[in-house]
Amino acid sequence: MNNFTYFNPTKVHFGRESINKLGDLAQKTGSKALLMYGGGSIKNNGIYDKIIHQLAENSIEVVEYAGIKSNPVYQDVNSARDLAIKTNTDMIIAVGGGSVIDSAKIAALVVPEKMDAWDIMTGKTKPTKALPIITVLTLAATGSEMNQFAVLQNHEEKAKKGFGHPACYPKHSILDPELTYSVPKDYTAYGIVDLIAHALEAYFGDGECGIADRIVESIIKESIAFAPKVLNEPNNYDYRANIMWLATSALNGITTYGKTTGDWGVHDIGHVLSLLYDIPHGASLSIAYPAWLKLMKNKHEDKINRLGEEVFDCFQADDTISGFEGFFKAIGSPIRLSEINIGKEKHTEILKQMKLNKVSGYVNKLEEKNYPVLIDFMA
Repeated sequence: MNNFTYFNPTKVHFGRESINKLGDLAQKTGSKALLMYGGGSIKNNGIYDKIIHQLAENSIEVVEYAGIKSNPVYQDVNSARDLAIKTNTDMIIAVGGGSVIDSAKIAALVVPEKMDAWDIMTGKTKPTKALPIITVLTLAATGSEMNQFAVLQNHEEKAKKGFGHPACYPKHSILDPELTYSVPKDYTAYGIVDLIAHALEAYFGDGECGIADRIVESIIKESIAFAPKVLNEPNNYDYRANIMWLATSALNGITTYGKTTGDWGVHDIGHVLSLLYDIPHGASLSIAYPAWLKLMKNKHEDKINRLGEEVFDCFQADDTISGFEGFFKAIGSPIRLSEINIGKEKHTEILKQMKLNKVSGYVNKLEEKNYPVLIDFMA
């Protein structure tokens, strides 16, 4: 087991009606909030009204930035920065899933020193401070509500990059499972794929830590058990609560303490697909992960076998991979490019983008000679 420093300053407020804590938490954090959210679904499901009412009751002035995309872009972050600077906001409240929270994290960094969002993502500028962030989670998937990382896209440069900074940890995160009741069936499924992918990235990371691997196996096993239940009964509190905490736990650090790093090569592949075709992040991962496992089967046969034994009660790597494919398909997430109408005529485009982005991984390094094989497996 490797040395590690356990640091997670985010205070999580989990459970039924925890949304009712927002006003008090905001009042203790600042006086003027930049409220960031997505396409407006929170206005249709009543979440927006609850938030605005609480903030008004606690004398919090609100400036809104709406329209964050499901695959967020740096331009929105820069626009949010300009609005925050113009209106002198002193905190950010992010209401949504990972895309909104990721955007809020980088917005919090660029405001104090008037930086450019993409310059931060590419390392051209080094932030030293950030506005405090409060998150209200409405989609269980990315775990962004309890970590320091964010991902943004730049279509001009045809790039999608991740960035992490200790100042990006939210100060408070409200996890109220009832706020996820209205998430559509397909996006609930994509969120479950995403959380499983996060757990797998840790599993195939660098270093040996038995307890971390056992946690990963439990996260995946529990996710597979609760997935059909929550898809069949989306308003069941217990099912939503379990999926929500599983998603947070998959990427709040607990699966990698004792290891050096996760791998993240599969997310590199998924980022290429979402960048090119704007497909949901989870859908890109259900296509990419089985392909990656097939490529790595000989290198990690023992570990894949162990995973299969614990999760699917099978004992062969091929059966483990088939188990993941069968599960993803059963919950309605694609496992082949052809299922989302990306045919062979697009393979050259995908290959070019993989080369441009130097798709790899921190541990299991992918080379250009691997790209055509991966694409064939995904086809």
